[in-house]
Amino acid sequence: MFGKFDKYAAPENFYLLSCKLVPWFAWACVLLIVSGVAGGLFWSPPDYQQGESVRIIYIHVPSAWMSLFIYIVMASAGFVGFVWKVKIADAVARGSAPLGASFTFLALATGSLWGKPMWGTWWVWDARLTSELILLFLYLGYMALQSAIEDRRMAARAGAVLAMIGVVNIPIIHYSVEWWSTLHQGATVSKIDAPSIHVSMLIPLLLMALAFKCFYA
Repeated sequence: MFGKFDKYAAPENFYLLSCKLVPWFAWACVLLIVSGVAGGLFWSPPDYQQGESVRIIYIHVPSAWMSLFIYIVMASAGFVGFVWKVKIADAVARGSAPLGASFTFLALATGSLWGKPMWGTWWVWDARLTSELILLFLYLGYMALQSAIEDRRMAARAGAVLAMIGVVNIPIIHYSVEWWSTLHQGATVSKIDAPSIHVSMLIPLLLMALAFKCFYA
């Protein structure tokens, strides 16, 4: 069953597959971003409380989702590389860190821009914001560790250990709005029963989330 996938563990085979898939992901990313931006700017209405400033969610929320998603991928790849010594897994983890850090920074920056008109301040030591900031430090720490160790194998193993330890922060970020009293609003899209966000806002939001995933891929 896994024989078809085992060959892609070899860097040369993985590279050939990537060359075939990258153009498809690139075009999908462009189309999704155009659709998401158009929907977010022209189709979705302004919020009755937040007004036009609500449109920043189409960047902020997908960026926050990606910051968590990429870290999980990075830690999982690090685990595979650490346990089974798969070189391509180490490469995936190493390549994911800069993008993950960028999305985390973008989530924090847009959240700050959003928070100023809503909360009256650029930053508060809120549980969600603080744990997201810790995530940024984990990404930066991983990249610094990779750069500090000359031996690539040792660097990959050390980075994998840090990434796996840092996974504990992921559920803290996700459930922080439920575990503590925070200024950050609760879940509106990932509710089990039904999202509390209107479909005219939900569709552009999901389009942008898919676009960011294609960009990462």
